[in-house]
Amino acid sequence: MSTVPTAENPKSDPTLPVPRTIEYPWMSVSSWRERYDSHVERAERGGVDLLLVGDSITEGWLGTQVWSRVFGAYRSANFGIGGDATQNLLWRLDNGCVGALRPKVVVLLIGVNNLGREQHTPAETARGVRAVVERLRAGFPEAKLVVFGIFPADAAPGTPFRRAIADTNRLLAPLHDGRRVFFHDIRACFLEPDGTLTAEVSPDSLHLSEEGYRRWADQLAPLVAELMNEKPAPTR
Repeated sequence: MSTVPTAENPKSDPTLPVPRTIEYPWMSVSSWRERYDSHVERAERGGVDLLLVGDSITEGWLGTQVWSRVFGAYRSANFGIGGDATQNLLWRLDNGCVGALRPKVVVLLIGVNNLGREQHTPAETARGVRAVVERLRAGFPEAKLVVFGIFPADAAPGTPFRRAIADTNRLLAPLHDGRRVFFHDIRACFLEPDGTLTAEVSPDSLHLSEEGYRRWADQLAPLVAELMNEKPAPTR
């Protein structure tokens, strides 16, 4: 999934909005467009209190048992698309994915594909995430924004990718203002005491299993309930 920047294929700008233009074995451009079009259609209808935006890890909530059990009572929309980096999400927000939406809470998780496929540095990735946060603030001025730091990847602790994730999350922590933006780095909830990421939580050491989403729900449910001024649903 990685592409090495070259003169013919230079490194992308994490803050410059661009749509997906590269065909990948795991998702064609036409499939990306279909997902995007469905999100625009949903945005035009409005009527959403809880909006999730991001990449495949956000998209992966769809179809999980824990989502319907814990968050099913909310009027929600999931605007995650697998493989998206910050620049792709920015483009979507600039091109119809705000629409008539007036969510009370927006949940953001983005950036792992910047560090991975796009080969952005932690500083570049953090710059892209900050640009997304500013776009969300402008598009949804009444919403509370829950911003998650990048989740752990790689089974073993101490890898270069793990360190890049940690560095990025440290740069993102100042986004938290306790009023409109609430930053949370919840990597620890997915990891064993020795720092390993097990297949039970993440079968491919990147994406989450049902157990992984249950652990995320344990963290997310009380945050959403507090910001919605409601009692959280049980996650188990």
